[in-house]
Amino acid sequence: MNVTALKFEINGREVEALPHETLIAVADREGIDIPRLCYKPGMDEVGNCRSCMVEIDGERVLAPSCCRYPTPGMKVSTDSKRAVAAQKMVLELLMSDMPETEYTRHNELDFWAGKMALGRPRFAARAQVQRDASHAAITVNLDACIQCTRCVRACRDEQVNDVIGFAFRGESSKIVFDMDDPMGASTCVACGECVQACPTGALMPAREAALSVPDKKVDSVCPYCGVGCQLTYNVKDNKILYVEGRDGPANHGRLCVKGRYGFDYAHHPHRLTKPLIRRAGVPKTGEFTMDPDRVMDVFREATWEEALELAGGKLAQIRDTFGKRSLAGFGSAKGSNEEAYLFQKLVRTGFGSNNVDHCTRLCHASSVAALLEGIGSGAVSNPVMDVTRAEVVIVIGANPTVNHPVAATWIKNAIKHGTKLVVCDPRKSDLARSAHRYLQFKPDTDVALLNAMMHVIVSEGLVDKDFIASRTIGYAELEQNVADYSPELMAPICGIDAETIRYVARLYATSKGSMILWGMGVSQHIHGTDNARCLIALALMTGQIGRPGTGLHPLRGQNNVQGASDAGLIPMMFPDYQRVDNAAAHAKFEKAWGATLDDKPGLTVVEIMDAILRKEVRGMYIMGENPAMSDPDANHARESLAALDHLVVQDIFLTETCYLADVILPASAFPEKTGSFTNTDRLVQIGRQAIAPPGDARQDLWIIQQMAHKLGLDWQYTHVSEVFDEMRHTMPSIGGITWERLDREHAVTYPCTEEGDPGQPVVFTETFPRESGRARFVPADIIPANERPDAEYPMVLITGRQLEHWHTGSMTRRATVLDAIEPDPVALVHPLDLSAMGGKPGDVVTIESRRGKVTLYARADDSSPRGAIFVPFCYYEAAINKLTNAALDPYGKIPEFKYCAIKVALGGQVEEQGSYGGGQILEDMAQSPA
Repeated sequence: MNVTALKFEINGREVEALPHETLIAVADREGIDIPRLCYKPGMDEVGNCRSCMVEIDGERVLAPSCCRYPTPGMKVSTDSKRAVAAQKMVLELLMSDMPETEYTRHNELDFWAGKMALGRPRFAARAQVQRDASHAAITVNLDACIQCTRCVRACRDEQVNDVIGFAFRGESSKIVFDMDDPMGASTCVACGECVQACPTGALMPAREAALSVPDKKVDSVCPYCGVGCQLTYNVKDNKILYVEGRDGPANHGRLCVKGRYGFDYAHHPHRLTKPLIRRAGVPKTGEFTMDPDRVMDVFREATWEEALELAGGKLAQIRDTFGKRSLAGFGSAKGSNEEAYLFQKLVRTGFGSNNVDHCTRLCHASSVAALLEGIGSGAVSNPVMDVTRAEVVIVIGANPTVNHPVAATWIKNAIKHGTKLVVCDPRKSDLARSAHRYLQFKPDTDVALLNAMMHVIVSEGLVDKDFIASRTIGYAELEQNVADYSPELMAPICGIDAETIRYVARLYATSKGSMILWGMGVSQHIHGTDNARCLIALALMTGQIGRPGTGLHPLRGQNNVQGASDAGLIPMMFPDYQRVDNAAAHAKFEKAWGATLDDKPGLTVVEIMDAILRKEVRGMYIMGENPAMSDPDANHARESLAALDHLVVQDIFLTETCYLADVILPASAFPEKTGSFTNTDRLVQIGRQAIAPPGDARQDLWIIQQMAHKLGLDWQYTHVSEVFDEMRHTMPSIGGITWERLDREHAVTYPCTEEGDPGQPVVFTETFPRESGRARFVPADIIPANERPDAEYPMVLITGRQLEHWHTGSMTRRATVLDAIEPDPVALVHPLDLSAMGGKPGDVVTIESRRGKVTLYARADDSSPRGAIFVPFCYYEAAINKLTNAALDPYGKIPEFKYCAIKVALGGQVEEQGSYGGGQILEDMAQSPA
């Protein structure tokens, strides 16, 4: 709809504006300064500070320019005597209450007082209030609070965490957290949005470094989850002081606790700074230690020349002695696209096989398998932000507020504007309290629930017949299959009553736009591919795909798991999902790389571990992965890694996997290198180097290239842009993205096949990238979990991540704030289950499966149903993957992390954290000269 601009006067000058623009926005555009404190672009205007008052001809009272809109012919004065007097008076009154101590680098009140040439205030200050330093991340200085409510709006309206409020009356009014609790005792999730919004330092980072003045600012992206938030590193003397959110396409300035406070791991004293070689005769055991003296009893320092000669030379010797498939490589989803591309190229051309994989095998491999099969693409159809354009959003098997916090804010914003959210999950996430409907189905019954929904849609004629006829194949088989899955039959199986199933199915099918987002609660099962097939079928039968506000979105867990998969870091695909056993693709890459390539798919993560014990795989190169912690049945994985003839590990810390290595190569942390990264929205973005690696640590691209030389490859890349350019000429999906454009625009969405193309945030608008151009329905039937509870092991274990920690914890547990908030290994146990075993919160419990046992602290939490226990997999002293089941989905080859049988008992001894745990880290950092 076209909106006609109107004309009015501001300070005697005629200007044009749109009717919905505020006077202060027009003034900013025209270069006219008006003081403001409660106003912040992107937030709702409230007009409560009154510092932006202007005079309007013909009106008796002054008007706040932040929430007043122009009308034709209006005459506005921002600099009249009356307006300026009012602006100065407000600023002076606020200044009179300011403390003598400055809490912030940029006090906006001081800034505007300086602009208005105000001196010392004439008024007496109110009584000062005590500082609240109870929170590890944020200090509260209410003596500097001007009650502008920007923090309230940031918490309630943007992040929708509903922690900060405005309480009491008159001179007693103040900002409060929950029920006027100390911030450290409140439900604050430390996203820091309130800190970023505060104009005076009433809310500030707890660390003193935040008050330092940086000598440079470096624009980059977040190194954690797949949302891909853009941020800015503030650096001084090669040290990151603090991080700020930047206006990127995925976050628009927002960050979560990890993105804002999880940066100082890069400066941790545990960083590997010299190559290490295992001492002769020292056996490889599963015992892990961070004690420096004991570590140096196992390893010795070496030069790069010696370490690379041993690392690469021994791998080459194994290849030449036992054959090309005797070697394998694990790359990293934490690394850049260029690192992933070069790593898989090294394995395929240097090792000579396709035995290369990474953590996508452990998170969304089944989703990708189903998506490639059904719609021809393993990536998302629509960006997360499309939830704001949807009428109905289904979130199933995912906990975005924990795993994708900024993405969760867009979901919560959409709910505030009328979107109906349906949460389907055995665990009750924070989003459930905002949901239109919450379906807490029984663990392992996804297919029963989803087939019942499809039964309703088919039997009630809610399918999109035109879409099915013109754009799909295989519907008849799907229709026949779901006929036997009525809600009445499935209700006892999945635990959701038939009428609720019918209601949700109708809601999804009949809305103008329905979108499905899912996580590893869907994918990490032996029937994970079937779960995803059902979600795909739901979208196809209702035509809920190919338009804004619709589609399918598997939320990617790590910062570059999408890009690493795109770049070919998987055993059955060359870059851009071109199968290694496809003759045309095989010939294409042999020509591009000038090498003879294996035409048989390689082994996946778990298959490699089994092949090691069969002596089929004898040597490995692992970059930035920690399978000794992340693999299922971790004791088995550690046994396999220890059995290798030769293991080379490239990492930034001594991980549990490093401890089983023969050679350790010290690599670069995320802020120490430049590269491109692809987020869950298919958005390719640049992460820029902000600091130099410590000691003799080297950038990963350099290390990979040196390893390639030792394996007989003549690689001469001099800059990361050269690797990207080679990638785009072998990957049609990013063929139109040049490095120069990426550097200039910061982010480009693929598919972008031709230079100059804008990119396609929404795909499948007219056709699907399959042979026929049509999507395919694939029926699914109920397959029970590989291991069910019984009399000996009566409970169910569910694993996953927690908000403050990420993956195996090697980075976040070395980030001061994050580890201070969550320092100890915990199991989330339903309060009634904990009471039934005679326990209380904080008690030590031992959890045991058929594969191992761990001991940790119990936390009473009703998010999981009775009979199920949730444990994060980030704690080395309670490595929960010792218990999980390595049974594989037959299609995606993903392990069944989300379901295994366990028993739980009170008591046991929690393993000592040593110098790795939270308390010691805080002590280490406090004593550090930096």
